[in-house]
Amino acid sequence: MIRSLLAALLVATPIAAIAAETAPTSRLSPQVEEVLRTPVLRAHIEVADELVRIGDLIDNAGVAAQIPVYRAPDLGTTGALPTNAVIATLRAHQVIGVDTRDIGEVTVTRLARSLPAKEIEQQVIVTLQRRHGLGDAEDLALTFDREIEARTLPANYSAAPALIADRFDRRNGRFDFSFEIAGGADSAPVRLRVTGTAVETAPVTVLTRPVERGEVVKVSDVAIERRPKAEVTADIVGREAAIGMQTRRSLRGGQMLRSTDLAKPDLVTRDQSVTLIYEAAGIYLTSRGKALETGTEGDVVNVLNLQSKRTVPATVVGRGQVVVTIATPRILASAGTAAPAPEPAVARTAAAKPE
Repeated sequence: MIRSLLAALLVATPIAAIAAETAPTSRLSPQVEEVLRTPVLRAHIEVADELVRIGDLIDNAGVAAQIPVYRAPDLGTTGALPTNAVIATLRAHQVIGVDTRDIGEVTVTRLARSLPAKEIEQQVIVTLQRRHGLGDAEDLALTFDREIEARTLPANYSAAPALIADRFDRRNGRFDFSFEIAGGADSAPVRLRVTGTAVETAPVTVLTRPVERGEVVKVSDVAIERRPKAEVTADIVGREAAIGMQTRRSLRGGQMLRSTDLAKPDLVTRDQSVTLIYEAAGIYLTSRGKALETGTEGDVVNVLNLQSKRTVPATVVGRGQVVVTIATPRILASAGTAAPAPEPAVARTAAAKPE
């Protein structure tokens, strides 16, 4: 085709030269200029549809630009064509004199749109939030009937997925959503259907191991996990509040901690040797005693003074420590002598933390 056009130009050249002597110089027509341009091979091309055309392979293809010569690679992939094979194909369609620019091969990439599985999942979450009032993404646990796979679509399918069918049962969390992605006026839309279950969750404190009754909860004994919101009640204990507390019963690993499961730890137990602390204005005395009752911080328990063999009430202030506060004796001015010291009184509560 191009060869025949060049031949016609060569025949017309003498006539044009004679006319040039008698007529003013004029530019060639756009059609002639296009024919005279040298076709130049491209090293890399990108195509959006299923066919590779001559106009994709070379610059200055002219009227042959729309002729299909190869099938494009799969969506989102790249293939290679040896230059000598490309030149032979072009010659078969009367395209000659191509400048190869020493290119060894031509790479062809099929343009595509990648739709990750995460994007599809996000569309489900947005639908549950906006249309059904469910919580934040981190509060939703989704289980899909089939694993969501990434989709590769032709490049012209660039629109966002649009919801076309919406079914959700709040009683059991079942959902059935259908989305549609438009591909332009000449392309049928792509449809996606996603089914599964959505459960709202909340963070709770759980035990990392089984704990026996009376054990004190340590940092390593608790963790934060998300559980179905329907199972979370108002008496759930926070992680920081649980640490240092004592269990009221045996608990299994993975169990959520509630306020009824915990109590302040016993700092003094029955028959335990304790330190008796006597406090008064300007006086601080200690002696050994034996607890006759079990108590936690702030509790008042009876303690036997091992020196005087007398039982006194005392306030638990620490592990193995109780305080007895002595009332300050009053001096009678008329007698001139000090009044006998009274028996130790119930101690005021002293602020102290267990060891």
